[in-house]
Amino acid sequence: MSEHHGSEDFTLLPDLAARPLGGSVIWANDEFFAEKENLVNPGPAEYQPSTFGHKGQVYDGWETRRHRGKPGDDTAIVRLGVPGVIRGVVVDTAWFKGNYPPAVSLSALVVAGYPPAEDIAARTDWVTLLDRVEVDGDSRNPFTIDSDERWTHVKLTMHPDGGVARLRVHGEGRPDPTLLGLGPLDLAALENGALVLDCSNRFYSSPNQLLYPGQARVMGDGWETARRRDDGNDWVRIRLAGPGAIRLAEIDTSCFLGNSPGAASLTGFTNDGTEVELLPRTELLPDTRHRFALAPAAASVEEVRLDIYPDGGLARLRLFGELGA
Repeated sequence: MSEHHGSEDFTLLPDLAARPLGGSVIWANDEFFAEKENLVNPGPAEYQPSTFGHKGQVYDGWETRRHRGKPGDDTAIVRLGVPGVIRGVVVDTAWFKGNYPPAVSLSALVVAGYPPAEDIAARTDWVTLLDRVEVDGDSRNPFTIDSDERWTHVKLTMHPDGGVARLRVHGEGRPDPTLLGLGPLDLAALENGALVLDCSNRFYSSPNQLLYPGQARVMGDGWETARRRDDGNDWVRIRLAGPGAIRLAEIDTSCFLGNSPGAASLTGFTNDGTEVELLPRTELLPDTRHRFALAPAAASVEEVRLDIYPDGGLARLRLFGELGA
């Protein structure tokens, strides 16, 4: 299903795994020398010679330890920021010269909902997109992919170990068909007239950033509260762009790894102050763009309160629906 060092026309397509789109490396069996998260960082890998940490030379990539009597290969799983059809991948081994993997392979999976990363790693129905192929060190290694299926996750396997600087997964976005037609307008966008009215805490950053356009690139681009030392929870109240019916909510914890909320809920308020449950308390994962279909409320809501449990940080909140419903 692949072609080694084929045409690179596919690189003109978006990188579905890119961090700015919400891509995340959710699991790896080993990342002893360099963190798995580097695989989807934007921009080329950097390198400074003779820069040593406690575990050796610092590399801007994903690097595993040398196998010593340990059978098997090393793998990392990437959740695509935009699920879709994959037309080609680039396995970039920049700066890895004596420590790159001799060969790699790539497989993919469609995952519904938000199961834990360990459950995804344990699944046995991965589909091979790129058979085991040799790669060069300190090089961009492009491979075309022949598949018209929609994928949500990819798994990069190094045979047997070593380092990869970047993984680029180029293709065409395909929406979740179960979420289509649920709302054309983000009623919580600042650019559409929404406004933060109040919040419980803004110790680290402003809740207004929840309503910014685009994807957060660092934790500082979102809203983060102080650590609570009581039995309460943090919240933010938002005036929508106008009264309307919310069909789809996106609660984005991208870039928040050890400090994302454990759960969240959404409550709407009508013009007479009546409360309408939009999303019951629902568990969240770190570093994830969650999308939830909401049952339409009997009446339009003009304000929404987002509760997070108990505290933490969020990158963005999107509330898609129709005005004047």
